[in-house]
Amino acid sequence: MGGSINCLHIMAECFAKAVNTDDITFMSASITPPELNPIAIQVMNEISFDISNTPLLTSLDIEPFMFDLIITIGDFDQSCRPELPGMPPHIHWDVPDPKNNLNNLATIDLLKKTRDSLKKEVETLINSKILHTLFITRRNFELILDNLLDGVMAHISNRRIFFFNHAAEKITGYKRENILGKDCHDVFPGRFCGGDCEFCHGTLKKKGIKKKEINFLRQDGNELKLNMSIMPLSDPEGKGVGALLSFKDETELYALKTRLKHHHSLGRLIGKDPKTLELFEHIREVSSVCVPVLIEGESGTGKELVANAIHELGPRAGKPFVAVNCGALPEDILESELFGHVKGAFSGAIQSRKGRFELADKGTIFLDEIGELSLPMQVKLLRVLQEQKFERVGGEQTIQIDVRVISATNQNLREMVEKKKFRRDLFYRLCVIPIHIPPLRERRLDIPMLIEHFLELIAQELKRPVLTPANEILDILTVYQWPGNVRELRNAVEYMYVKCRSGLIHIEDIPPEISAYEEKQKQKTGPSLKKKEEILEALEKSEGNRTKAANILGVGRATLYRYLDLYKLQ
Repeated sequence: MGGSINCLHIMAECFAKAVNTDDITFMSASITPPELNPIAIQVMNEISFDISNTPLLTSLDIEPFMFDLIITIGDFDQSCRPELPGMPPHIHWDVPDPKNNLNNLATIDLLKKTRDSLKKEVETLINSKILHTLFITRRNFELILDNLLDGVMAHISNRRIFFFNHAAEKITGYKRENILGKDCHDVFPGRFCGGDCEFCHGTLKKKGIKKKEINFLRQDGNELKLNMSIMPLSDPEGKGVGALLSFKDETELYALKTRLKHHHSLGRLIGKDPKTLELFEHIREVSSVCVPVLIEGESGTGKELVANAIHELGPRAGKPFVAVNCGALPEDILESELFGHVKGAFSGAIQSRKGRFELADKGTIFLDEIGELSLPMQVKLLRVLQEQKFERVGGEQTIQIDVRVISATNQNLREMVEKKKFRRDLFYRLCVIPIHIPPLRERRLDIPMLIEHFLELIAQELKRPVLTPANEILDILTVYQWPGNVRELRNAVEYMYVKCRSGLIHIEDIPPEISAYEEKQKQKTGPSLKKKEEILEALEKSEGNRTKAANILGVGRATLYRYLDLYKLQ
C-alpha cells in the first residue's frame, strides 16, 4: 500500500514482479484515491520500467487478509493495523517520500532516490530468506491451531475476521476463504456470538474471558449448541484491538443431558434416587384414574409439583389446574374463594364472582394444606365432594361441576381424625389413593442433580453463566439434613450463586446455617463425608466388621451407618 504520492506502491510492485514472477503473487493498492504521477512514470522509464498501464487499485479493491505478507510504504499510521497472531505479517518501509507540493526538479531528484531505495528493499526481501522464514512461522502457527479440536476465530475491532481454523470450518460449515476479511455480522446470520458481544455495539470496554452457550445455525441449516469463550485481544499498550473466540460443538452432549434429565424427571419433578423413581411410578399409576388423591409430605417437598404432574399425565391434561392454599385464607374468605359469591352477598361483593371449584370444572382442583380447614368448612367441602354441586355464597342457583380433587397436607390427618380435629368421612373421601413424598434427607441421591438443575435455572433467570459447585460443596450439601427440603435447597443454591465471585462455588459461599451444621458435624465425627471408595476399602480390610471399619475410617458406628445408608451399601 502506497504513500502520499500514490505511485510508490506501483513502483515497488514492478520491481517485485521483475525479480520473481513465478512463485509469488504481488498486488499493490493505494490508501488514497489512485493517481498516476507523470514524474513517477518518467523516473521509472529511465531504468526501462513502464508503469503507465499498471492497474490503479485502492485498498478497497483487494482483501489484505488473503495475503501472506503486507508491506506499507510512505505515510502510514501503523496503529490502525494491530499486530496480532494469525494476521498476515506486516512490514513498513521508510523510504524517501516525495510530497505533491514540491517543485518538479526536487520531486524528480527525490523520486529517483525513492526508486533506488525501493528497488534495493524489494531485492533484499525476495533474495534473502526473510519471506521464507515468515511463511514458515505463520504456517507453523496455523498448523498448531488447525489441529485443535476446538474451533478458533479471531477478528479485529471492526469485526473483520482474520483467522478461522480448520475445526471452525468443520463445526460451522463455513470455508475460511469465504469469510476472511469480512464482518462477522455479515457472515453469520443471527450473530455468531449470540448478539451480546461487546464488539456488536462498538469497541471493547470489558476485560476478561466471557463464557456462554449459544444456539448456532450451520450453513447447511442444522442447529448446534456451542460452548463459547470470548477473549479480548490487546495491543502492547493494553488497548483492545480485537477478540478471540474459541468454541466447541456440544450438541450431542446437550442432547444426551436432555435425554438423561427426561429419564430422571416427571413433569417439573427431578430426581434419580430409588425413592424418587418409586414416587414417579406411583404418580404414573394414579394419573390415569380420576379418583381423589391425598399427597402427604413435609413442607417444601414439592406437593404441588406432584399434583400438577398427576394432572398433566392424566386424561384431564389441557384442562384447568386450579390450586388453593387452604391455610392461607380466613374461613369467610376461603368459602368465597372456593365456591364463589353473588353480587351483594356481603360487604364489598360489588359483582358476582366464580369460585375455584367452578373455574376448575372439567379439570383438577388442588387443595393444599387441607388439614387447616375448620370443621364447618370440612362439612361444606364434604358435600361438594359427594354431590359434585354447590351454591355460590349468597346465591340460590345450584352449580353442577366435574372436578378431580387432589389434596395435600404436611400434617398427620389420621392422628387428627383420632383427635376429632378432622372428619373421618372427609378423610376417606380425600384419601382414596395416598401418595407419600419422602423428605429430601431420605433421598440424598437427588441432591447433586437438584443443585445442578437450580444452578441452571438461576443462570437463565439472571442471564449469567452457570456456576459449578466444588466437590466438597456437594459432600456438605449431601449430608445436610434439609429441614426445609427442596424449597430450602433452592434458597441455599440462590444464596451460593449470589455469594460466589468465581465460576466455582467454594465452602465460604454456603449459607451460614449449613456452614454451622458442617462445623458441628466435624466436631462430632471429623470430616463431613467419606468417599464411597474409602468405605468399601475399610469394610474389606475389616472383613465386614463394621466396628473395625468405623475405627479405620475414624468415625463412630452411627456415622458409618449413615454413610452406608447414603451410598446404599446396607
